[in-house]
This record gives sequence, structure tokens and C-alpha cells, in this order.
Amino acid sequence: MLRKHVEFRKQQDLDNILTWQPSEVVQLYDSGGLSGYDYEGCPVWFDIVGSLDPKGLLLSASKQELIRKRTKSCELLLHECELQSQKLGRKIEMVLMVFDVEGLSLKHLWKPAVEVYQQFFAILEANYPETLKNLIIIRAPKLFPVAFNLVKPFMSEETRRKMVILGDNWKQELTKFISPDQLPVEFGGNMTDPDGNPKCLTKISYGSEVPKSYYLCNQVRVQYEHTVPVGRGSSLQVENEILCPGCVLRWQFASDGGDIGFGIFLKTKLGERQRAGEMAEVLPSQRYNAHLVPEDGSLTCLKAGVYVLRFDNTYSLLHAKKVSYTVEVLLPDKASEEKLQSLKTMRPSPTQ
Repeated sequence: MLRKHVEFRKQQDLDNILTWQPSEVVQLYDSGGLSGYDYEGCPVWFDIVGSLDPKGLLLSASKQELIRKRTKSCELLLHECELQSQKLGRKIEMVLMVFDVEGLSLKHLWKPAVEVYQQFFAILEANYPETLKNLIIIRAPKLFPVAFNLVKPFMSEETRRKMVILGDNWKQELTKFISPDQLPVEFGGNMTDPDGNPKCLTKISYGSEVPKSYYLCNQVRVQYEHTVPVGRGSSLQVENEILCPGCVLRWQFASDGGDIGFGIFLKTKLGERQRAGEMAEVLPSQRYNAHLVPEDGSLTCLKAGVYVLRFDNTYSLLHAKKVSYTVEVLLPDKASEEKLQSLKTMRPSPTQ
């Protein structure tokens, strides 16, 4: 592991990474920042997920640059630990991470964006083991268990045990980890920027939608799992069984030979072959110019059952099409789902 890390440091030129600057778009629109210290003097890193524009960033910068920026953050935190050790006269080796996931939505489950976080956590485990003190999750929406389940395989069991999900009283709970004078007002403390800004924007970048003027390309190259011909006047139905509510269907597709219709339906009776008109429409069918711009999307399944993704070429009586697609079912992490549910049931009533 040590030999691999030494090689990793050479490949990534980590000895000089603190002087490296990412491109302007990454500096302005990626999120995160070092702000304050916990009660033991360990640095605190805030990662702001919900306000990120993952597709905009990946259309404006490479995945490698975004991962390198996060690797730089790890080196910055290690350097801060060294400074704290010198200042306090005792060894500081761990950092506290706060993930603010308010606003987490289906756009954040876009596969290329998830892959950035998966690769980052893999790098964290392989090269910065035991540097994480706690991973604190605040303002987690219902979609969080699905998102967490995508990155969980890239986290060690030890790291998972350090994860703490806070409920509605998260501001009060955060002060048990971080002194109010070291915590921005935005997160329940009393620290502000010199101009009084409660978000401490000089320390933490919150991210936002990336202007299209930064886009380097119109699409991210995708490797599809299936390529299937759809004959003239015909359609292709792809079935996926959803066993429990709360799962997410995620798809990506492109067409060759012209546009293609696409819609999602829920079978009204299991085990029978049904036409689109005999099924409950979940996502209205419409024609997509997927021969020009690849399509991607996701859907939270509110009911269990068989969901049918239908690629429709019945309107074209002359031209056959070819469809390349990938469809995945994303499952929620049961432990975090139960934790969120328990926090919800513990919420005090207005009369208490």
C-alpha cells in the first residue's frame, strides 16, 4: 500500500500540487472549503453538494481535473494538520468533513458525476487512510440513501462507521463537534467573513450553475451497454423490475439514423406482454433528437412493479433506427434510509 502511494505521489506530482491551480471554471463553480477547527484542533472541511452543477462542470472541465482538485484538497488538509501540530504542540493527524447535501436531486445521480465521487473516495481510501475523523451529513433529503449506495462500495467499513447523519436539529448537533466560534453562521455557529457574510465565502465555495460560455463540448462521451436495431414502424421495450419504492431508474441513450421516441410505462399486470396503450404512463412519450445529442435521465420509482422503457419508431414508416442505451436500477442504502426515517419520526411536534 505504501509503495503504491509513493508511485501515486510521483504520478500526480503531489509534492507540487499545492501550487497548482485548476481552471477558472473549476475554481468558480466547484464547491468545498476549509473553515475552522473542531474542539481538538482538527481541520474542518465543508463539501457543498446540492448547489453543484455536475453536468456543467463536466462539460467545461475533464473528470481528471475535478479529481485532481479534490486530491489537492486532501494535501491541503494534511498540510493544515502539520501547521496545527506545530501550533498546538501535539500531533494532529485527522480531519472532520461536513457534507451539506441539501438540494441533492436526480441531476446529481448523472453517471459521469457519480464516477467522480466514486474515484475520489477510492483515492481517499488508498492514499489517505485513517485521516478521516468523522464524515457528518447534514440536510439529507429522501434521495440521499440512493446516492450513498452508489459510493458506499468505494468506502471502507471503517470509514462508513465514521459517518454521522444529523436530523432537523443539525445546527445544534454540529456544535457538539465544532465550537460556535469556529463554525460559520450558515451552519449554526457565529463565525462570519470580515464583511459579515454568514456563509464565509472567503473560505467556502458553494458552487452554482455553470454558464454555457464555459462549455468545451456539447456532450460527454458515453460507453453504452447495448446497441439494438429498431425497425421501421416498430418499437423496442426494455423491462426493469422494481422491487421496492424509492429505487431510481437511470438511463442514457443515443440513436443512429434519426430521432427516436422514448417514454416509460408501468405494467398494470405482472408477467404479461402489454402494449404502451395498455400500461400506465409514467414518463410521457416524446421524440428526442438523440441522433444529435445523447439523452440521459433518471426517475424515482414511487411504486414497485415492472417499468417498461419504450423506444418508439412506429411513426417512421421508411427508416429503421439503431439505439444504443444503458439502463440501471439504483437501490437505496437500507441503513441510511432507516436512519433518515428514524430521525423523521423523532422530529418534535409543534406543541412540544
